[in-house]
Amino acid sequence: MNKIETVQWRKSSRCSGSTCIEVAVVDGHYLIRDSKNPDLPPHSFTGDEWAAFVAGVKADEFVF
Repeated sequence: MNKIETVQWRKSSRCSGSTCIEVAVVDGHYLIRDSKNPDLPPHSFTGDEWAAFVAGVKADEFVF
């Protein structure tokens, strides 16, 4: 079993239904995957990239 499969994936507490993302931290990188397609390779972000994303979410930069 590879390291990606053994990490602890977490969903947002605001997730409802099947349209969720899951996040895991491995070796200082943040991994993101679609909960509907967990077998696809996850996207990987550095700590700085993740911090910028979180700041953008908190600033409502991603409002639809």
